[in-house]
Amino acid sequence: MIRRLIPAAALFCSLSTLVCCALPALFVALGAGASFVALLGVFPQLIWLSERKVLVFSVAGSMLVLSAFVRFGTARQCPTDPELARQCRSATRISHLVFFLSLGLYATGVFFAFVG
Repeated sequence: MIRRLIPAAALFCSLSTLVCCALPALFVALGAGASFVALLGVFPQLIWLSERKVLVFSVAGSMLVLSAFVRFGTARQCPTDPELARQCRSATRISHLVFFLSLGLYATGVFFAFVG
């Protein structure tokens, strides 16, 4: 159960870094600053995320490290039954894809929050 929950939490935290910092930059770059202000009127919680971006990135980074430990730090063996082994390999590939997607989203958020 925990092996499934941690990567999902890492993806959620990585998405929050995009909402915090990359989304405002995207709207301004596209010339849609007024649309972003309207979005803030509907979702004022976005301001809270932006004000606490160091906390958001710290939690997201910690979740990614924990997810990497769970994903790559423990040996995982697939069953010997051919059908179950195929399903296991497919699930492992999807899990790796979700992890690296989360890592990419986090890196994008870091770029827009602290570099760009």
